[in-house]
Amino acid sequence: MSVQTLQTRFNTVDKTVTGWLAQHSLTILRVTMGIIFVWFGALKLIPGMSPAEPLIRAAITFLPMNVFLPFLALWEMAIGLGFITGKFQRVTIILLLMQMGGAMSPLVLAPDRLWIAFPHQWTLEGQYVFKDIVLIAAALVIAATVRGGGLVSDPSALAKNLQRKTQEIRAVLGLGDK
Repeated sequence: MSVQTLQTRFNTVDKTVTGWLAQHSLTILRVTMGIIFVWFGALKLIPGMSPAEPLIRAAITFLPMNVFLPFLALWEMAIGLGFITGKFQRVTIILLLMQMGGAMSPLVLAPDRLWIAFPHQWTLEGQYVFKDIVLIAAALVIAATVRGGGLVSDPSALAKNLQRKTQEIRAVLGLGDK
């Protein structure tokens, strides 16, 4: 088998996989985020079950935990259900970003629980908090598609669509073709 034949086969498989990913990966991302939020939220409903509970109790000392933990649990589960169902995505993203503000609050409210040696060595709780930046980034990717957008695996199709949209905008603005 020649190198060119192998390259052709690889490109065919690569285009197929990339196309499948462009079509399905946002849904996979949304549903898996939903599972994480439902699961982590449900753990908070059972006292002592969530590994985050001690950190929450240490950082949020100014709220009654018997009210706050169930509230947070339901909030997280609502975010999860929003992602899983794909309904009310804007509200889901806003709820997530607000919740992430609270999830990241130990950076300010309990930094001694997050660092072994600042700024390069996290505790396990610190890693738990810091990984939330990935959830924020994933939520922003999902947010970028709530108006019906998606991923495109073919750059030429993307360029044609961009050119068409540019012409539409120019027409609306009365700028004519250029």
